[in-house]
Amino acid sequence: MPQRTGGDARPAARPTGRARRRAAAALLPLAALTGCAPTAAGDRLDVWAASSLAGVLPELAAEYERAHPGTEVALNFSGSSDLAVQIAEGAPADLFVAADERTLQRVLDAGRAAGPARPVATNRLVIAVAEGNPRGVGSLADLAGDGVRTVVCAEQVPCGHAARTVQDLAGVDLRPVSEENAVTDVLGKVRTGQADAGLVYVTDVAAHEDELDAVALPEAAAAANPYAAVVVPGGEEDAAAAFAELLTGPAGRERLAAAGFGPPPAATTPAGTDPDPHDPGGSA
Repeated sequence: MPQRTGGDARPAARPTGRARRRAAAALLPLAALTGCAPTAAGDRLDVWAASSLAGVLPELAAEYERAHPGTEVALNFSGSSDLAVQIAEGAPADLFVAADERTLQRVLDAGRAAGPARPVATNRLVIAVAEGNPRGVGSLADLAGDGVRTVVCAEQVPCGHAARTVQDLAGVDLRPVSEENAVTDVLGKVRTGQADAGLVYVTDVAAHEDELDAVALPEAAAAANPYAAVVVPGGEEDAAAAFAELLTGPAGRERLAAAGFGPPPAATTPAGTDPDPHDPGGSA
């Protein structure tokens, strides 16, 4: 189960699902002669996901691989916005899991969705500080003053859009020392002491509770990010739909909840999409 973090370097192009199936079929005559079954090296499912899901998806990918012998799940984690741009331009993903609907809409608008978005979970922001909260941060207003080095996500990415919303609701205007393209980069600067505080997801602090503390934001509930997944056409659509079902089913919900994610909002079909052909019951 290969994993990749960071979306700046594009993965090497791979054959489409149809081409891979043709290649596998071409091995059948050889298998008949040698008495060996064809290898499943071409059965690869590419799942591109928001970096905040890096603590959840590897376990689900391993479960999927056990249930589908011969299939390799390749995970690519990065900022949702970076991934959305690449997928919209034709990058070879099979399933995209974004940290908000606004980012996912870019993929839908580009016609790179085989069916509607599937609600996955929600996540909310907290203030991440070093263990023990040495700066005594108690609210968003404490980050606006001098002496507290604060980092946030850039506004064009989901965690940055949520950070902007939280600031507006609180009537606070932060002056961050840096703006990052992924929430993991914000988290990294707090963990390494390059910043005193950062606006990250509650799940990020939960994954590093031995070294970080979380300061709750009352405004965060109104700015919770709805995560959603969409199957990307032209590749392993059936396998991607099956993985999405695992992610949004009982096993996925259990792992998401254990990591600190909230339940997804009610399912909706984004404008411009048709009912999911992989969903026997359709989608309203």
